[in-house]
Amino acid sequence: MKKKILAGLLALTMAAGLISGCAKTKDQNDGSKDSTATSGAENPSGDNGGKNTASKYQTTYGSKKFDNVSITVELFDRSNAPKGSTITDNRWTKYVKQEMNKVGINVEFIPVSRGDEVTKMQAMMASGTAPDITLTYTYAYAEQYFKQGGIWDLSQFIDGEDQAKNLKAYVGQDVLDIARSTDNALYGVVAKRAITAKSNLFIRKDWLDKLNLQIPITPDELYNVIDKMKNNNPDARNTTIGAIIFNAWNTKLAFSKLAGSEKDMAIAYGDDAIADYYDPGNREYYRFMNKLYNNGLLNQEYYAMTEDNFKSDIVTGDVGFFECNVNYAVDVMRGSLLKTLQENVPGADIVSIPPLKNVNDGKQYSASYAPGGLIAFAPLTASAEKVEAAVTYLDWMSTKEGGFTLYHGIEGEHFNYDADGVPVVKDADYNAKDKDWIRADLFLTGNQGYFNSVEDFSAATAKEAPGFEDHVAANYENALTGTLVYDPTYTSPSTSNLITDIGLVRDDYTVQVVTCPTDKFDATYDKYMKELKDAGIQKIIDERAEYFDGVYGK
Repeated sequence: MKKKILAGLLALTMAAGLISGCAKTKDQNDGSKDSTATSGAENPSGDNGGKNTASKYQTTYGSKKFDNVSITVELFDRSNAPKGSTITDNRWTKYVKQEMNKVGINVEFIPVSRGDEVTKMQAMMASGTAPDITLTYTYAYAEQYFKQGGIWDLSQFIDGEDQAKNLKAYVGQDVLDIARSTDNALYGVVAKRAITAKSNLFIRKDWLDKLNLQIPITPDELYNVIDKMKNNNPDARNTTIGAIIFNAWNTKLAFSKLAGSEKDMAIAYGDDAIADYYDPGNREYYRFMNKLYNNGLLNQEYYAMTEDNFKSDIVTGDVGFFECNVNYAVDVMRGSLLKTLQENVPGADIVSIPPLKNVNDGKQYSASYAPGGLIAFAPLTASAEKVEAAVTYLDWMSTKEGGFTLYHGIEGEHFNYDADGVPVVKDADYNAKDKDWIRADLFLTGNQGYFNSVEDFSAATAKEAPGFEDHVAANYENALTGTLVYDPTYTSPSTSNLITDIGLVRDDYTVQVVTCPTDKFDATYDKYMKELKDAGIQKIIDERAEYFDGVYGK
């Protein structure tokens, strides 16, 4: 029987340099204190669930009083702190420190720009200055650092029955095991996603209505709509940008020739370059983009666009169509872009649309996240005692007093429970200024919020955008329409050695194939494929094919 997998798209570009610091053969007990369980909320008897001996490392919050141990924790900085606060000094970082001080742990936050986090992480790991809890969304980095002997095996801090009880209960074994090696080592703690919805196609609904256009359902229809929005703009804007494809997840799937095969998609979508080489349909996706670009319907400097530029184009009313993260247009964490647009352009509206029908089989496919989000890992530069405290910190994050409070706030001030026990926002504007700007980056064991079920997530999230509840509901519905294509999490053995060179080829040619003259497209794309082959991409594909043959069968 074919075995179905849940998986997660990896941006696999790896650091070229070796990790400095300790080798994996280092005594991982160095600097720790041999401790036994004391009374605590999760294990008041200290008997390890009936066993006579408690685990050496006590990581369930409240099971041990630490002796004034200090840990450093990476914190993504989005430069969005409200007046009177900073990313490291605010109501919620103070709350974290207060709660951790109760068990003898001092927390120091290390801010890292969200847009520069990979480069910064690589530099800190190479220099031996990475925080005791370091973060990334690319599991391959953490896995490779572990293989190089640069980070801790966390299994000795988590796997015991009396260890990290809250963490294991909230995240769940399946998500935790995403960072599990074949020899049962655990190189990080993966955050649980509240929902796997990933991407939306967004369009200016008011422009559709003014131009008497229907919602497009195929790539050709989308092209025609973008063309009319650009060249017959009803707002008489000379600066109108027809389209911006900020993340091309679902648009690519509309051209894929492999989308109907779970195994082929798992092989292909380990990296954009692998998909370009392995999925012949991607040539037609890039041809579509080339056509948009050469006819002036695509942002002419899309390849150099920052997220701030992207948001600015949306809120000033210049964009007719874009693809980006699910719920992006009304997400309070991303600035409630539609609300700002409507303040600037009264009557404007942005809605999401269902995924386009695939040009090959007429079906709809939606890119979906794996069940895991970011991964937190501990560099080997941290002592065992610090790692014990760091895992205790992640365990606290998984409690109601921890992650739930950081994300939802305080009952009566930030939310009230509805009849079904779901937290419902009281005042979205107040919450946005008080906590929403930092909540997702402080909460490390969950992505998209502290929720126990998809139903709870849906009910609560819709209430966070007053006036746009229908938009939120439609966004998540559209993002989960059709066949879901989950991101794979597998990293082949040769990936870390080859992916840097492959990434350089990809970054160069994915701009060239979009911006080259139309009559040069096929020749340019052929060069792209040859360069990928010369960089060794076939070896990675062969390894992935062998692995997924074992999962799905040949």
